[in-house]
Amino acid sequence: MVTLGALWLPILLSAVLVFVVSSILHMVLKYHSRDYIKLPNEDAVRAAIRGGNPEPRQYMIPYMADFNEMKTPEMQQKFAEGPVAVLTLRKSGAYSMGPSLAQWFVFSLVIAVFAGYVASRTLPPGTDYLHVFRVVGTVAFLGYAGGAIPPSIWMGKPWSITLKDVFDGLLYGLVTAGAFGWRWPH
Repeated sequence: MVTLGALWLPILLSAVLVFVVSSILHMVLKYHSRDYIKLPNEDAVRAAIRGGNPEPRQYMIPYMADFNEMKTPEMQQKFAEGPVAVLTLRKSGAYSMGPSLAQWFVFSLVIAVFAGYVASRTLPPGTDYLHVFRVVGTVAFLGYAGGAIPPSIWMGKPWSITLKDVFDGLLYGLVTAGAFGWRWPH
């Protein structure tokens, strides 16, 4: 059996490689640049939201405290008129990428630790590269891509964006699998 401690190098290496691949996808290839677009009346929407002074949270528009409200004519009218949205509000102020990048790196480490844990419990030392690659790649892919799908199912996130997120997860899973396959203990 391989201990999780023996996998510190592939865990760290895979997190670094995922961070680099992610940076390339977002800063060089920029195929996510059109995932968000500007509202035609952005200033009016911003003013309306600011006027309500809501705290940073996630909101549903139109809001209903109980799903039974959906049956009322008033709520059906609100849905018919629109807009229907899930709105996430962040704290006001200048946006800094530093904390988000740090959290992304920690998330990548967590995925690598779980992938390493599963592999360490199922694969002995000296396992061939391809077998390590398959096990770790599957777990890492599920960790990176599995959570991308429910927002399209439940919140109306466009499937075209979700498919790009799943593709990213596939790439991150492959990179993680490659690092573990390369550095698996013998």
